[in-house]
Amino acid sequence: MKPCVECVPNFSEGRDRAVIEAIVAAMRAVPGVQLLGYESDVDHNRTVVTLVGAPVAVQEAAFQGIKTAANLIDMDQHHGEHPRLGATDVVPFVPISGVLMSDCITLAQDLGRRVGEELGIPVYLYERAALRPERTNLEDVRRGEYELLKQEIGVKPERDPDFGPKTLGKAGATIIGARPYLVAFNAYLNTADVRIAQAIAQAVRQSSGGYRYVKAMGILVAGQAQISMNMTNFSSTPLHRVLETVRSEAARYGARVTHTEIVGLTPQQVLLDAAQWYLQLDDFDGEQILENKLAAQDEGAPLGFLDAVAANTPTPGGGSVAALAGALAAALTTMVGRLTVGKKKYADVKDEVGAIILAAERLRLTLAARIDEDAAAFDAVMAANKLPKGTPEEQASQAAAVQAATVTAAEVPLATARDALRVMELAGEVARKGNVNAVTDAATAGWLALAAMQGAALNVRVNAVSLEDAAQKAAWLAELEQILARAQELVAQIQGTAVQRAGL
Repeated sequence: MKPCVECVPNFSEGRDRAVIEAIVAAMRAVPGVQLLGYESDVDHNRTVVTLVGAPVAVQEAAFQGIKTAANLIDMDQHHGEHPRLGATDVVPFVPISGVLMSDCITLAQDLGRRVGEELGIPVYLYERAALRPERTNLEDVRRGEYELLKQEIGVKPERDPDFGPKTLGKAGATIIGARPYLVAFNAYLNTADVRIAQAIAQAVRQSSGGYRYVKAMGILVAGQAQISMNMTNFSSTPLHRVLETVRSEAARYGARVTHTEIVGLTPQQVLLDAAQWYLQLDDFDGEQILENKLAAQDEGAPLGFLDAVAANTPTPGGGSVAALAGALAAALTTMVGRLTVGKKKYADVKDEVGAIILAAERLRLTLAARIDEDAAAFDAVMAANKLPKGTPEEQASQAAAVQAATVTAAEVPLATARDALRVMELAGEVARKGNVNAVTDAATAGWLALAAMQGAALNVRVNAVSLEDAAQKAAWLAELEQILARAQELVAQIQGTAVQRAGL
């Protein structure tokens, strides 16, 4: 299962579209990250962004968003209904697939350290990533908001940040953590009396005797009283149960719920649970949902990259497989790094191995993308060869197109060879410094990287044969010779390291 993490950074800007778009663009530019959406609220003066992707890539995107927000948002000028501590108020990491909560804790803590050191922003860790038990609950960390923290930081020891300076700049402070999936669920009343919303929030939230896994507050939004809720465990405390209580409490004050909303994305199960309860579908099975049934069939279908390679078509071929081998080598290198970071025995190399993980993840994403790039490059050569060439002009145009496509078809696998060499270098580093129990995995990464280079080199050479530019051809072949010579040295060193450290 491919590792996937969700991150939902909340930024203290919901009105200035240019600022919002700049922050979003900074995160979207990070390779390997998918921006699923973002929502801005004028009354809250807040934007919530949802990112998913490879763990290290999502962590980097969060950092870029925090950095951009710090440059563009002045907390001394910020006013809104929602509590906040800084330009980037809160950054939670959520495990989605192939990732443990412990991985998200590591992501949060590493990001917090980097934000504190590189950006000079005070960072507080919360929820599962909290270093102090009194900072587990977000509302406790954020109590008094930016204005009170500005007075108390550096004065009261209990307000000292986990990372970063004990002073507050105009970007304020940032709260970073790891938590299970949270559903932001709001209910609106047919009244502007916010006191009613506050009384209902008090009745349903856990901290004042209400439902477990519910955080709630009453605020005024667009002229309507709103009960703003965070549902931190929708399976144990479902939305429909809380909503019915909100309706019952509202009736006590002569009010009613006009509508509700979910902010950001939500798991399908949340809506399925509500539909099953309200429709009284006691015996309903999720397999009765058409889309679920189709998705299950797709997952079991004998299709995929291996089948595509085995098919009677020229693509994907050797170049794509070489890129896959390089991506697998990078993935193994990352795995060894993650099996090292967080272990007391390897605490002295934590920062070095963390940098290896980041570099290997970037290479993995790049090489994975090149699987399709290589196939597309070969398809372009085939298409160029089929261009009309009846007239002299068509012949010249067709020949030029073939040469241009051939250059691309050679440069793509050459880039694969370069990246695979870098992966091999990282595998060597993690073989020497990483968890000894995974040193043979690092060695396997080295051999896979060598296979990627050898396969990529063959694809460069076969395209160089038909290239008319002799100087370009010579440059490619010379670079290949250097890459492969260096690779032979490195793989021998990695193998030797693995044999020595593993006692083979």
